[in-house]
Amino acid sequence: MNDDTPNEHTSDEDFNDIENRADADETPETDDVDGFDDADTPTVPHPVNWNLLSADDLEAEWLALNDWVAWLRRTYGLPVSVLPPFWHRHPELVWELSALHLHWLGAYDPEQNASAAIGWHRDFADARARLRDWVAASGTRLDHDRPTRQAVWPGEEPAPAIEDATITDRGEDFVQYVFEQVQARREAEDAFFAGLDLDTGELS
Repeated sequence: MNDDTPNEHTSDEDFNDIENRADADETPETDDVDGFDDADTPTVPHPVNWNLLSADDLEAEWLALNDWVAWLRRTYGLPVSVLPPFWHRHPELVWELSALHLHWLGAYDPEQNASAAIGWHRDFADARARLRDWVAASGTRLDHDRPTRQAVWPGEEPAPAIEDATITDRGEDFVQYVFEQVQARREAEDAFFAGLDLDTGELS
């Protein structure tokens, strides 16, 4: 992303808003974690399909998940081998953590039965094992990160070279990454609506 050429939907204010709302270096207060405030928690937690979220919903889900993962890491003392700093840059970890978050919201819903929490902890143990396997395979560590290697199947283009990146400030990288993801989703939405015939509802 070229920060010098934001589109009309993305601005320094957008970036600053994400930055102000995303602080993974401190354990969030319970009122700030999605799922603790009953007024902000849907009656029935809905599945989150990260591929289909609008730009606004994408930003909201990223920030909610980031808050909850920060709480999870500190509450359970999770090691880097289970939850590395750059988890947000690895889709396999994002999808697993997102599912675990939604499961937690359901288990601790005030209308849930009393045994739901122990069921969540049982599933949490399974999730930790999967996270450990994926972290080991991905190569992301405490102080450096690289994209998860993808197997190249016959007939596909060779994969680009993978280089390690040094991790200096996890919070700063998260803000930048989310900003880029939201901007890309907005641009995709703009392109879609630009080609939409408002009279017929068909793409031109």
